[in-house]
Amino acid sequence: MTVEMVLVLIVVLVAVILFITEKISVDLVALIIVAILLLSRIITPEEGLSGFSNTATVTVGAMLVLSAGLFKSGAVNLLGAGLRRLSRHGSGIAILTMMICVGTISAFINNTAAVAMLLPIVMSTAREMRVSPSKLLMPLSFASMFGGVCTLIGSSTNILVSSIAERYGQPGLGMFEMTQLGLVFFAAGTVYMMAVGLRLIPDRQVEDDLTQRFGMGDYLTEIVLLPEAKSIGTTIADSPLGEDIDLEILELRRHAGRFQFPGPHTVLQADDILLVRCNAEQIKRLQEREGIALKSEMQWHDKDFESDDTRLMEAVVAPYSVLDGRTVKGIRFKDNFGATVLAIRHNAEILHDHLNTRILRGGDMLLLKVREDSFERLRNSPAFVMMSDAGLPTFRTDKLLIALTIVAGVVGTAALNLVPLVISAITGCALLILTGCLTMEEAYQAVEWKIIFLLAGVLTLGVALEKTGAALLLSNWMIATVGVLGPVALVSAFYLVTSLLTETMSNNATAALLTPIAIAAAQSLDVDPRPFLMAIAFAASASFMTPVGYQTNTLIYGPGQYTFADFLRIGTPLNILFWLLATLLIPVFWPFQHV
Repeated sequence: MTVEMVLVLIVVLVAVILFITEKISVDLVALIIVAILLLSRIITPEEGLSGFSNTATVTVGAMLVLSAGLFKSGAVNLLGAGLRRLSRHGSGIAILTMMICVGTISAFINNTAAVAMLLPIVMSTAREMRVSPSKLLMPLSFASMFGGVCTLIGSSTNILVSSIAERYGQPGLGMFEMTQLGLVFFAAGTVYMMAVGLRLIPDRQVEDDLTQRFGMGDYLTEIVLLPEAKSIGTTIADSPLGEDIDLEILELRRHAGRFQFPGPHTVLQADDILLVRCNAEQIKRLQEREGIALKSEMQWHDKDFESDDTRLMEAVVAPYSVLDGRTVKGIRFKDNFGATVLAIRHNAEILHDHLNTRILRGGDMLLLKVREDSFERLRNSPAFVMMSDAGLPTFRTDKLLIALTIVAGVVGTAALNLVPLVISAITGCALLILTGCLTMEEAYQAVEWKIIFLLAGVLTLGVALEKTGAALLLSNWMIATVGVLGPVALVSAFYLVTSLLTETMSNNATAALLTPIAIAAAQSLDVDPRPFLMAIAFAASASFMTPVGYQTNTLIYGPGQYTFADFLRIGTPLNILFWLLATLLIPVFWPFQHV
């Protein structure tokens, strides 16, 4: 083992730990990987930057733009209207239809984007059906993954595996090469969810009133500033209330007027009534203050916060968005979005204290008090997934047929091998903008830049694994431990390792790390690498056991009020089912031919 091998393996180990723990954002981890490999001169500058120009990176970015074009045209919204009509015939029919539809959509657009588009519609449908959102959201997420393994463009990992295969001199994956096994997965997964999964999903009723749902009652109080209060005549920023007690003033009532979002330079006056957010300890300190009277306790409801120019909204932080890994204060939330964060649901915990310094994560649910003039800006921001129909942006329905035609053209030309996928995808993006389906600004917003940097970094790490011989070393170890049982056992082992890693870290990172090792293992056994590539592509896109293993699971985690144990209980049998199906059928669809 050479020094370069040791260094690369250490980088891989550290990267995996950082990806799992998320102590550092994934895009920064990717840049650190590139920097270390360049500084150690294991790779050349050209190799270090090759990930940014890789066809997989460019294609994934283009596919995100195509997905946005379909959404803006209102194509996905039509599904919502149909779903509502079907809901009148019973929840079972509605759930089955939803799974089939979202799976079909996810086969041709990014599945994370598909779930984000449908999330508010499904939540609204659940309310109309009077069923728990948990019964709908997990089938929604899982079905998107079922569909994502049916085509090359259904998941970014499929595109990534195809690109790495081409770099190793292997033919890229065909547009519908995965379809046969993908449909088997789709059918098996749907039957499992309808027959078993739905019974295991807990029925967690969600309170309609947002204030009650986020438990705001114990953290809100109204205070009256008496004439002898020390804060009289001072600005909010300089007031003893803000300096000594560190509470947040949400509203100021003076005479007959209500002032939402009072600024730091607002001067306080006698008899002002302040709606403040604070915890029990702060309320106790307020009671001890001279010149401050607490109004009688009351039961808070949404209407107490809303007025002609403000409303309460519920939003989910989009994974890999500008908010992911940032604090409310660091992102200057109120200035940039015109809204105040009242509470945060992180996993199963509702947070009310020290919100400005809390690090936001993808999937966190935010209770927001939004100014009416900022509402449009908020709901069009790619940083959020709004949780009500009111949060849906306006659609360009007159562009629907054009958008569908363009996306169909991208798929068709790539499937017929008329042009490479990357060329058809870029052409499709240009046509969407030229025809007015998207603006340039919307196209830029559609690209998840954290994913682009992640792909670039892990692709570079894959180059280092190959160049130093570390990939061959790891593949020989796999052959020595599992390969003695035959190539079928080795394919099964690669699927299992990929599946388990994907449950805890980025699926793209997992695929980029294991694909070079799988190709090296196949070459050592003198067999076609195709079955190994398929094992990694399918396993990296089928993550059901944890809410952090796949972005669609992260998106539904908070809105469905799931626990980690819910995913383990429902997703583990599904993972095992897909593993067994892959072990049995991959050698059938892609035989082990000697090369």
